Amino acid sequence: MPATDVAVEADAIRKTYRGTSALDGFDVCVPAGTVHGLLGPNGAGKTTAVRILCTLLRFDGGRARVAGFDVAREPEQVRARIGLTGQYAAVDEILSGRQNLVLFGRLFQLGGRAARRRADELLDQFGLTDAAGRSVKTWSGGMRRRLDLAASLIRPPQVLFLDEPTTGLDPRSRNNVWDAVRALVFDGTTVLLTTQYLDEADRLADHVSVVDAGRVVASGTPDELKSTIGGDRIEVVVRDGRQLDAAATTLWRICAAEPDRDDELRRLSAPAHNRVAVLAEAARALAEAGIEVEDVGLRRPTLDEAFLQLTGHAA
Repeated sequence: MPATDVAVEADAIRKTYRGTSALDGFDVCVPAGTVHGLLGPNGAGKTTAVRILCTLLRFDGGRARVAGFDVAREPEQVRARIGLTGQYAAVDEILSGRQNLVLFGRLFQLGGRAARRRADELLDQFGLTDAAGRSVKTWSGGMRRRLDLAASLIRPPQVLFLDEPTTGLDPRSRNNVWDAVRALVFDGTTVLLTTQYLDEADRLADHVSVVDAGRVVASGTPDELKSTIGGDRIEVVVRDGRQLDAAATTLWRICAAEPDRDDELRRLSAPAHNRVAVLAEAARALAEAGIEVEDVGLRRPTLDEAFLQLTGHAA
């Protein structure tokens, strides 16, 4: 795609800490106006990549551009166009929530009245108005996290980096963050999101890069990544774990593939290329074999399963 349509680009980025490779040929290309997820476990290199792209960390090799500017040669231009919410809240605990946001507004060169107005808008957007006058040290971790994100949006950036923004948040707070991200993207902001939450990447990201051991091992839309393990699957839970072997043999014959099994949950899963026919035949065959079934049904693959297949371990 044309360079003007690319908001974030990294090509073969390398970074080593004391002889240990943190990034080993990391690549990413993020179209403008989209949400791009970096999905991976702790230690995969996600945060290192974000810190490099935000000009907070030098890299040893490769090339990176953000908002059309070279990260290594034009860091000031990059910083003027980005926002960052790191893994840990960067707010002043002595000040109140409103004072924090007004302070950030003044640092962004807003006038006093404009800074106060923007602070109140963000407090309302993130459900923090009732606590706005209290010292942040009395706030919960989730509230501080939302305040930290609000501070990065004082002036909506051209590119926003979110490093695990919903870690530790309750479901309602996570939804508030997701809504805020969607609103930003609707207005033209590009978002690069790192996360360990598979459902977050699935629901929020237009495109996902799976990161493992310092490099991208797969990239695509959530649906494309799920398709790496095939289409629909039939899932069977037997009542008696001693019948798992017999149930597996039955499913193998019907699905022409060895089922995945979870002995602890007494569960089997196998590809179902012909959804309804496979479901009906499996239910009939299991009953005829005298296998008591607690549950049987069809389901779509998950990002969790795709990640396991792509990396060899769970996310």
